[in-house]
Amino acid sequence: MTDQAKKARTMQGEVVSNKMNDSIVVRINRFIKHPKYKKFVKKSTKIMAHDAGNTAGIGDTVTIQETTPMSKSKSWTLINIDEKAKI
Repeated sequence: MTDQAKKARTMQGEVVSNKMNDSIVVRINRFIKHPKYKKFVKKSTKIMAHDAGNTAGIGDTVTIQETTPMSKSKSWTLINIDEKAKI
């Protein structure tokens, strides 16, 4: 196995909820080309991630990394906060 195969997936997204204890919900946006009309359509996915210490706030841009499952819906963890929200 190479180092590339061992690395866990990382994604970047925006925090949409931080009301839970040690958990955040991150929205991942992506653009998909429509198969028939050939127009780019915006799609989004919401992922729950572990946030030890409740450091991330709503609107922050964060990087999350895939880990072993921590609960039924949480298998990602917060790596770092890339940009704080402008309030």
